[in-house]
Amino acid sequence: MPELLGQHVGFVRRIGLFQATAINMSQMCGIGPFVTIPLMVAAFGGPQAVVGFLAGAVLALADGLVWAELGASLPGAGGSYVYLRQAFQYRTGKLMPFLFVWTAMLFIPLGMSTGVIGFVQYLGYLWPGMSQGQGDAVGLVVTVGIMVLLWRRVERIARLTVVLWAVMIAAVVLVIVAAFTHFSAERAFTYPAHAFELTAGHFWVGFAAGLTIGIYDYLGYNTIAYMGAEIRDPGRTVPRAIIAAILGIMAIYLLLQIGTLGVVDWREMLDPHSTASSSVASAVLERAWGRGAADTVTVLILVTAVASVFTGLLGGSRVPYDAARDRVFFRPYGTLHPRHRFPVLGLLTMGVVMAAGFLLGRHTDLATIIQLLTTVMVIVQSLAQVAAVTVLRRRQPALRRPYRMWLYPLPGLLALVGWLVIYGYGDRNAPGRHPIEWSLAWVAAGVVAFLLWARVEKEWPFGPKRIDERYLDGGAPHREADEDDGADDRPAEGEASASGAGG
Repeated sequence: MPELLGQHVGFVRRIGLFQATAINMSQMCGIGPFVTIPLMVAAFGGPQAVVGFLAGAVLALADGLVWAELGASLPGAGGSYVYLRQAFQYRTGKLMPFLFVWTAMLFIPLGMSTGVIGFVQYLGYLWPGMSQGQGDAVGLVVTVGIMVLLWRRVERIARLTVVLWAVMIAAVVLVIVAAFTHFSAERAFTYPAHAFELTAGHFWVGFAAGLTIGIYDYLGYNTIAYMGAEIRDPGRTVPRAIIAAILGIMAIYLLLQIGTLGVVDWREMLDPHSTASSSVASAVLERAWGRGAADTVTVLILVTAVASVFTGLLGGSRVPYDAARDRVFFRPYGTLHPRHRFPVLGLLTMGVVMAAGFLLGRHTDLATIIQLLTTVMVIVQSLAQVAAVTVLRRRQPALRRPYRMWLYPLPGLLALVGWLVIYGYGDRNAPGRHPIEWSLAWVAAGVVAFLLWARVEKEWPFGPKRIDERYLDGGAPHREADEDDGADDRPAEGEASASGAGG
């Protein structure tokens, strides 16, 4: 039965296109734009900050096409883990998928922690006397509550996600409508002197910082790819859900950004004592429709924040599962809940890291967490995945590809440039944070951990490469190829593995 494809590892294909798109959009929107509009204005120094959201949309769409091809042809649990495993196994064995899981255990829950930070930030509008300690306690309670909600079967979660998605859409639409009923074109489109002076170095530093914030707001377009083993007809559903979510959120963000700038003067957003700097959407509602409406929509925004974290942990907790099943990560992560069929240890670990990231962000600032998670993500996942598309087209030309990247290889090259800009320049306006150094240190620690693990497991470089091409021909026995057995380590035709998870 196609519906039960992959049931040998416990996952069932029950998520359709509408639910998949809702999961992506809930994770993409969430609390992000409601808390980053002031950060974007600060990066650009004026209402020209809308350029940052446009640039983020272009990068998200280019990278989304990379995800679409890989997700359609390799629909397994774990997303990037599967793609990097399949592409780079011929040269470096299990190093790249191990490093991805290592970094994902950090950057995915860090991304979710920003949603909890935003939740507490907006709660401050309804609870103006909230102390630092009370805010910390609220965030930790929210984190535990989300994990409790995820402690159930995926089909029930999918239905709940659609409800949360509807609340998210309602919150965003109400803010947009309120903004345009009280809109001032002069306020939105009056720029400071030299705002678009492309020859000025500060413009490009601001652009790089804004691109980092912009792509953070779009992150989540790939959430459904992490759940590839639970998607119905993934060859069609995954690309459509990714592209539809990006285009839909792009339209929402532009309306939200322009509308907000037409109600709240951008200089207010830079004032740390102003409501506009911490709860800009609530400020828009209060000025347009009064305090009662602002309170009501703030509650919807709080639900939206929970929805984004909920869907992010839902997809992210699947990442270490497939790796553990393939003996590329710690084996206990390969266990599903006996009744509800979800990865228990992955969910618990990411919940703990998310809580730690929340406390770090509360006692530093949101920009620090955004820059750390993006630099850690770029160095192993984003850049390597762009290369993986080309490597797989050369290494596995017979792989079934229900979707092929439009205008290949241009979207991949555009994504590559965008990620390099973010990695190389995104933190130059943030002295003292050093996210690049942090990311390099984390990856270096991952390499050491891999070597220790490989030594114990007798994997490459201390043992043979185990080549796995399960998606290529559907499952023949493993072929273990020694790294010195020839110039090309590809297994002969028909010698792919069927072990572990897969679609």
